[in-house]
Amino acid sequence: MKILILCTGNSCRSQMAEGILASFDPFLEVHSAGTNPAPAVNPNTIVVMDEIGISLDGHYPKNADIFKDESFDFVITVCDHAKETCPIFTGKVGKHLHIGFPDPADAVGTPEEVLPVYRHAREDIKKRFWEFYQEYCLS
Repeated sequence: MKILILCTGNSCRSQMAEGILASFDPFLEVHSAGTNPAPAVNPNTIVVMDEIGISLDGHYPKNADIFKDESFDFVITVCDHAKETCPIFTGKVGKHLHIGFPDPADAVGTPEEVLPVYRHAREDIKKRFWEFYQEYCLS
């Protein structure tokens, strides 16, 4: 099964979702991209993913346009902006889904104040993508 997860910057939520979903099943081919990619993966995202044993080494924000000619079983948007500006895919797409999350990058403050916001986002993504995995990938 081939899955693309889209966000705006591809630096937080979509990176978390890619890493988490791939950790559920080594046979899934999971990619993430952004409609307006950031220069790098958010450092707080890397920290909170490392905490649960998922490394984002080698991950970088990618432009969704590089995937537009590929076929996917699922294209999943994780932010409202990406849902509204999702590129047209010329490859076959089995199903478009939206599983939205608030952006942890909006949090401000000290690391002690900000990291819990990222952890909450990570756990919410983990829970909802586990539900997605059980419903769509195990059947």
